[in-house]
Amino acid sequence: MPMVPRRVARGTISERSATLASPGEVWRNAATIGRMAHRVTLIPGDGIGPELAEATCRVLDATGVDFEWESVEAGEAAIEQYGTPLPDHVLESVKRNKVALKGPITTPVGSGFRSVNVSLRQALDLYANLRPARSMKGLETRYENVDLIIVRENTEDLYAGIEHMVGRDAAESIKIITRYASERIARFAFDYAVANGRRKVTAVHKANIMKLSDGLFLESCRTVAADYDGRIEFEDRIVDNMCMQLVQKPELYDVLVLPNLYGDIVSDLAAGLVGGLGVAPGANIGTEAAVFEPVHGSAPKYAGLDKANPTAMILSGALMLRHLGYPDEATRLEMAVRDVIAEATTITYDLGGTAGTAAFADAIIDRLTAAPAVR
Repeated sequence: MPMVPRRVARGTISERSATLASPGEVWRNAATIGRMAHRVTLIPGDGIGPELAEATCRVLDATGVDFEWESVEAGEAAIEQYGTPLPDHVLESVKRNKVALKGPITTPVGSGFRSVNVSLRQALDLYANLRPARSMKGLETRYENVDLIIVRENTEDLYAGIEHMVGRDAAESIKIITRYASERIARFAFDYAVANGRRKVTAVHKANIMKLSDGLFLESCRTVAADYDGRIEFEDRIVDNMCMQLVQKPELYDVLVLPNLYGDIVSDLAAGLVGGLGVAPGANIGTEAAVFEPVHGSAPKYAGLDKANPTAMILSGALMLRHLGYPDEATRLEMAVRDVIAEATTITYDLGGTAGTAAFADAIIDRLTAAPAVR
């Protein structure tokens, strides 16, 4: 699934230490000294994030691609040291390295600091949120053979955060939809469909009610769709009907493109069709940088217990491999994850097993190292 592909030099398999770098420190695999390695900003996150990050980095190193992990803190841990959940040096690191791998970060509900996830996307103009939802053998769900791609506009809509109180007893949020952002995300969706052999793009909206804002989004998608006529089928659906359709007959849909809020909701719905947020990877992509992250929460009550499921973050790492120009390694990694889950002998408690986070990652690494690299 190429996103913004950049072909780079291939590496060889390397060994990784048992601990991550301290904040701001660049950790380099001993085996990569003297060879080109990808320098990636690593944001471990809060709660279970550091354990997931450790497992994911070990698995990614086992693919045979060389990485330097530049570890930086954001979220609750950063507030104590820097007075802000998103210090400037975190943004500078991502801008410098162009690629980041991020664990879950706690977002307070109703009060406290603003979402670090949203702030990162807006500060770095990571305008496209990519959320694949694909069925896996071994996961007990109500559906089989689901294969959806959710493309969510990431920078505007109600998530722009423009809101204020109107007196004491009313609050107002402003929904921003622009032609520029709408056409840009539509073109991303169509280009993705072409590059990955997909058949159809469906624009999702509420233009029957919000005739100006959502009407502009739909008009923009139709304008872009005309450039792909004969190559990619195009249709549109009203968002509430789309939710019903996905529950009734998800096999009818392929690539969905949505404004920010609808994309957030529908992508979680799609994740529910294939096993939940614990197996749902995510990518946030811009023209100058990309951040790859699982979409589930930080689950602080499970922090440090070696119980959390790293699947979503590992599969986000596979999306990162494709972005960096390693489709073969990404496919090997995805197949290793799917094989371990299908076997069901070394899986975490939420998947029906008893294995810990580290043991689950070890099982995936065993699969990777047993399978020959594709060249």
